[in-house]
Amino acid sequence: MKIALVHDQLCEFGGSERVLVALKKIFPQADIFTLTYNQKGLGAHQEEFKKWNIKTSWFGKIPIIKHYYSPFRFLTPLIWESFNFSKYDLVISSSGSWMSKGIKTKKPTLHISYIHHPPRYLYGYETAIEWQKYFIVKLYAYVVNHFLRIWDYESSQRPDFIITNSQETRSRIKKFYRRDSTVIYPPVEIPNEIKNFKFKIKNYYIIVSRLARAKHVDIVIKAANKLKFNLKVVGSGRDEERLRQMAGPTVEILNKVNDKSLHELYKNARAFLFASKDEEFGIAPIEAMSYGLPVIAYNSGGLKETVTNGQNGFLFNDLNENSLIEKIKLLGKMPEKDFMLMKRNAHQSSEKYSFFNFKKQILEFVKKHARTT
Repeated sequence: MKIALVHDQLCEFGGSERVLVALKKIFPQADIFTLTYNQKGLGAHQEEFKKWNIKTSWFGKIPIIKHYYSPFRFLTPLIWESFNFSKYDLVISSSGSWMSKGIKTKKPTLHISYIHHPPRYLYGYETAIEWQKYFIVKLYAYVVNHFLRIWDYESSQRPDFIITNSQETRSRIKKFYRRDSTVIYPPVEIPNEIKNFKFKIKNYYIIVSRLARAKHVDIVIKAANKLKFNLKVVGSGRDEERLRQMAGPTVEILNKVNDKSLHELYKNARAFLFASKDEEFGIAPIEAMSYGLPVIAYNSGGLKETVTNGQNGFLFNDLNENSLIEKIKLLGKMPEKDFMLMKRNAHQSSEKYSFFNFKKQILEFVKKHARTT
């Protein structure tokens, strides 16, 4: 089969990009189509993308504006509908905020869309920027988003089949698109050497996240400042400067970390903290579990599917530092025997989300539906 993978944009590396990398491993000969490509923005992962055959949209080839793409979202339909996939047998779109599911294909080309989430800014969920507080932006968005919601619904009917990353996202797809979807959880690389847990656990907590408003990293930092525990924040984003200014002496922000260094940070941490609101799935918490880290996360979105209270971590109910601190103290009071059991449970929980399982389910899904179309 001649295969194409379509991804929203390649300007930063997060959970959806990890899924794209996994799909590329499953279909190594696939061509990549994307809105815009900024190699440097991919940070420590950019070398992997250099080997790919990446085809950028006409929009992504325009100097200057390709770096300030957010105000040009009204062009989204024109961008995706300009690609020609007539030479491909299978197209898999990796769709999120930029709605790459809106590409057009014709029979006999099979289009499967892996939807990470319906665009948050179209349906009232928190976004990286609190754009509603700026009158001009709010007025612009009111007009543009109305038409984008219409197109988002129309384009959601185009894929032959839809896969999604959690039951949480599946319910949103049902609500906004009136379509059913199949849940195939995103993959996480499971480190085999973690199973004996004989390494030394150091006295720090860790969070790995984009530094954006909806991730609420500030709540985790406030908790560290208040309780005076050591916290390592791994990530980058538009909120980085603000978070650095509020970080106390026990907080370290590491914005560029390669996989080897992240491995060591995960391996030696005491627990993983996460305060994101309405997270569709959350790959980083699962990644942390694979290293045997208990996860303390906000009781919201897809985290309710992956964190079991008292088993592999804790869920805190109020989106503030005091609610988070309560669970951190609960973890700290656990007897060593119970803490080690929680670490083993966390690692065991992560094995459900292995690359092997992801690959198996994706290939079975493709084979099943390729026969029926």
